[in-house]
Amino acid sequence: MNASNFWMLRVEAYLIYRRSLGYKLTIDEVVLRGFARFADAIGDQSCLTMPLAIGWARDSDRDNPFTWARRIEVLRGFSRFCLRLDPATEIPPSGLFGPSHRRLIPHIYSEEELIAILNATNNLLSQHGLRPATCRTLFGLLASSGLRISEATSLTRSEVDFEAGVLCIHEAKFLKSRWVPLHPSTTQSLNDYAQLRDQIISHPTCNRFFLSDTGQSVKRANILYALHTICRQLGWKPRGDYMHHRLHDFRHTFIVHSLLRFYQQGIDVDHSVLALSTYVGHARVSDTYWYVTGIPELMAIAAERFERYSQEVSNEQFAD
Repeated sequence: MNASNFWMLRVEAYLIYRRSLGYKLTIDEVVLRGFARFADAIGDQSCLTMPLAIGWARDSDRDNPFTWARRIEVLRGFSRFCLRLDPATEIPPSGLFGPSHRRLIPHIYSEEELIAILNATNNLLSQHGLRPATCRTLFGLLASSGLRISEATSLTRSEVDFEAGVLCIHEAKFLKSRWVPLHPSTTQSLNDYAQLRDQIISHPTCNRFFLSDTGQSVKRANILYALHTICRQLGWKPRGDYMHHRLHDFRHTFIVHSLLRFYQQGIDVDHSVLALSTYVGHARVSDTYWYVTGIPELMAIAAERFERYSQEVSNEQFAD
């Protein structure tokens, strides 16, 4: 085996194995490739040891324990794979540098902000005139359905059923598929976009539903750039812990607003959140609760429910 790529080949084998089980490992791939370059550069081919793991974890531009802990967490999965090949492999312990997860607060778009974003797409520069409509329809779809951006950009024409008003999402996260019913207004917006798209792009290069001005599949990076351009033109700064507005915040917004609507309409939240979890394609309902971020309206409802609960407990104790 070539001494210069010993660890890179082992990382490739690990990624192939894990992806065969349905994992995409987009972030893990970047992290582990970094480890492989580090380990191959120093020429350590013996086995994965604690000194090697710690040395790589701390060799980061971000000199903080949280970053080191995140690196170790990714390396732990890879090290278990290496243990099958080399029993001398040392698996770094969990919590070596402290916690590896923290809950960052996302930006929850208000209704006014969503409308402003949709309107601002008209000002986006476009070579053939399709870009504003593509961005506007995509932003609207993300906000009204909670789709992941990868699910939206991967849609094909046959997966959008205008008559039934549903989307067929194939092989999303963990290779799961599901049907996503749409509000009639969303279906109409998609239909309007499809007609304009076919007028502007008569000979597309692919069968994707959302296209760029060149007739190719629209890319996530281009949609994110459009969002940043709009937010910069509007003079907005994100609320929360992230430096920039994110496409994923549309998904957070959909889930939070849905929960708020359940409360306002007097719907049983504990049961409805199960349906919401299925709708957005979560494997566990706990994943849906992870998205819930305290906004003033939700905090007021939570406080009211807690006060009512406390009063009921107090009354029961008094009755006893």
